[in-house]
Amino acid sequence: MRIIIVLLFLINTVYGYEPVQPIPQKIEYDREKAELGKLLFHDPILSKDNRTSCSFCHDLYNKCGTDHRPVSIGFHNRRGKVNASTVFNVIFNFKLFWNGSVEDLKKQVYGPIQSPEEMNMTIEEVEERLNKHPLYIRKFKEVYGANRITFDMVADAIAEFEKALITPNSKFDKYLRGEIELSQEEIEGYKLFKRLGCISCHNGINLGGNSFQKVGVIKEYPWKPDNPDRYQITKKEFDKNVYRVPVLRNIDCTYPYFHDGSVKTLEEAVQIMAYYNLGFKLPEDELNKIIAFLKTLRGELPEILRGE
Repeated sequence: MRIIIVLLFLINTVYGYEPVQPIPQKIEYDREKAELGKLLFHDPILSKDNRTSCSFCHDLYNKCGTDHRPVSIGFHNRRGKVNASTVFNVIFNFKLFWNGSVEDLKKQVYGPIQSPEEMNMTIEEVEERLNKHPLYIRKFKEVYGANRITFDMVADAIAEFEKALITPNSKFDKYLRGEIELSQEEIEGYKLFKRLGCISCHNGINLGGNSFQKVGVIKEYPWKPDNPDRYQITKKEFDKNVYRVPVLRNIDCTYPYFHDGSVKTLEEAVQIMAYYNLGFKLPEDELNKIIAFLKTLRGELPEILRGE
């Protein structure tokens, strides 16, 4: 018990009073299920045209779990309506999608696979294909002990894989754990980030993803009827331009920005948020410091993806 108390004291001494917590260096998950989910995530067999996989919009190796397109391209090159959010560290988000319409990873899988703009499949079609595939028949038998593959198992396996996609040990995480020092520019950027109020929305493990907030608190932000905002869910006027707060983990690698992918650079994104939610334009030196801090949030490639 004394050892536990000492450890807790040391943790609090390092980052316990900060509004940001480091990503855990490891997370518990079912490795067999996750490896099966990894196979499914990269397999276009889940799309009607046999060419669109989950990884087509969420490149895990080169684009930090995004596709670097303003909006994604899916079945028969159909354009989606929203920018693809990163799947890295998605396990730490309290809800999923820009409007928070889904509450957990397993339910999230159902949407893209059945979407006409994305993979354009039905649950029955997915089950029929996989139950004719010798590799998947064997894999699901090994992992789930099942003689027949169901879509629920597919969703469960992909969700378990996505759970494993954490990116620990960023420079900022190491700073929070007291292992390294930030540069003067980086630490001043973090202080500005807190002092200006950015931290009121971008906090917690993911520096976001844990609340709904409005774009345009001080200055009114343009609204469009097809925005993927909370208004789509609630139909309340107040919820126009209210979104699940984007995560800032790996933010320098998840461009373009905003729900419609209309903002190309991180510098522009920060200035837009300063103008609409703080009411002013940041001086160049302050902008540069905040950008320097944001770049410390790039983490390691998830352990489940290494060695390939």
